[in-house]
Amino acid sequence: MKFSDYQYERPDVEHLAKEVEAKTNILIEAKTLEEAQQAVKEVIAIGDHFGTMATLCSIRNSINTVDEFYEKETEYLDENTPKFNNATNKFSKALVSSKFRKELEEIYTEQFFTQNELLMKSFDEKIMEDLVEEAKLCTEYSKLLASAKIEFDGKINNLSQMVVYANSLDRNIRRTAELKKVEFMESIEAQVDEIYDKLVKVRTKMAQKLGYKNYVDFGYLRLGRSDYNSSDVAKYRKQVLDYVVPIAQRIIDQQAKRLGITDFKHYDIPVFYKDGNPDHKKDKDALVAGASQFYTQLSKETKEFFSYMQEYELMDLETKPNKAGGGYCTMIADYKAPFIFSNFNGTMGDVDVLTHEAGHAFEVYTAAKYLPVSDIYWPTLEACEIHSMSMEFFAYPYMNYFFETDAKKYRYKHLSEAITFIPYGVCVDEFQHYVYENPEATPVMRKEKWHELEKKYTPWKDYDGIAYYEAGNYWHRQGHIFSNAFYYIDYTLAQVCAFQFFLLDRQNHKEAWEKYYALCKLGGSKSFLELLKAVDLKNPFVEGTLKDTMLKLEDVLKELEV
Repeated sequence: MKFSDYQYERPDVEHLAKEVEAKTNILIEAKTLEEAQQAVKEVIAIGDHFGTMATLCSIRNSINTVDEFYEKETEYLDENTPKFNNATNKFSKALVSSKFRKELEEIYTEQFFTQNELLMKSFDEKIMEDLVEEAKLCTEYSKLLASAKIEFDGKINNLSQMVVYANSLDRNIRRTAELKKVEFMESIEAQVDEIYDKLVKVRTKMAQKLGYKNYVDFGYLRLGRSDYNSSDVAKYRKQVLDYVVPIAQRIIDQQAKRLGITDFKHYDIPVFYKDGNPDHKKDKDALVAGASQFYTQLSKETKEFFSYMQEYELMDLETKPNKAGGGYCTMIADYKAPFIFSNFNGTMGDVDVLTHEAGHAFEVYTAAKYLPVSDIYWPTLEACEIHSMSMEFFAYPYMNYFFETDAKKYRYKHLSEAITFIPYGVCVDEFQHYVYENPEATPVMRKEKWHELEKKYTPWKDYDGIAYYEAGNYWHRQGHIFSNAFYYIDYTLAQVCAFQFFLLDRQNHKEAWEKYYALCKLGGSKSFLELLKAVDLKNPFVEGTLKDTMLKLEDVLKELEV
């Protein structure tokens, strides 16, 4: 079946919750392992069906945020999903305390049980109404940004389409386009502040209801983090400050010199070359054809995977009116089908989607073949991002399929931006720690903190007197801060691991690919640090990992520079 043929029907949450409760009682009263295992299988199947309907609704709502049917279905699911989660939480309690736990761990992995234990700690009936409010606020934020209709260049553009002008060789166009985006963001500034303030307060309320001082530890639990904590992350941020920020500053300085700009501003950052950034000059079909060639040649596994994605139309790639911004990969459980969502806008970012999001899709497609339960197809988020970011690097030798004569420029720009991204990523993380450790801070105080952290981690950013940014509002466009608190640091941790795959791939492609494929097969069957250990990747938290990696990358940058 193609994606368009997948049938959505509103899940009867009350009925499904009762079914889960009935199976939970069977698990509790089970006299044999076979009885217990059957109950577990049936609950997993119910969860997969519910998840499939919720995912189909989410995808179709993000493809068209003003589709009335899926708007109403999203509202229904926002309101009722916590009820279903309440039932599955009771099941988790029965599962982890089952007298057959040891035998079930051999079938479903210890990590499956660890994740269920964390689920128990991060969910309770008493926070159900708060979870409904949180979901509604996240939906409201997404719709608000998707509503952008920015008049520029004789067209009406959404935020994704405005990225094209950020890459213009005409500096005046870059600045004017930025001001038009700012004009839109200023028009919704008060609403964004209000949404975020409500999110901070409702998340803090949930944490305190469950006995936590603030949302920080509770937020880590909700992300399934079992083998590191906020103290480890703080030490990691310090390493970024010491070993990445100086290199990032040198990259920016070199960029300004290359462009011949003595008063380098933030709207100059997207442009790397005087004669223009890497330009694929291809439409969606040509880019997908290029990706098909890449995946066909990379390995037999990726050839099979990408053919599947194409045949069953599991990608929605082009930007269009009322489409939600950004890009993501998700999994439609009943069909074991990944789905890629993005907003092509004519920049090199289009190619990144076909490597990054397809890296996610390849991992979950692979894990579904090897693992016994959908709950562990995905690892925790920081491990998820290793697959996507590493795939971007595996694509380097094949960039001529996308960029032809610009392939060399792409490699240098991509690696440079991968490095300069890390300080921004930890800036977002430290900001969120401040916010949730100080939930009574006002919107103005939060903005002042953001601006302070920008100067610390991204000192090269000069906003050219644009008041909206000078006031500390840049983060308003960073959706992760709203939808998934504390997630953003995961990109940087994964990037450090992806750099290791990149460096190994340059020395021994066969070994690098085998290690990468082994990681994909493991899916979420182990915790983050256990996954790294299983495939012999260095731990980003350990002192020395970042320093050693960055020294090697700086040498590679010199080699790749165009």
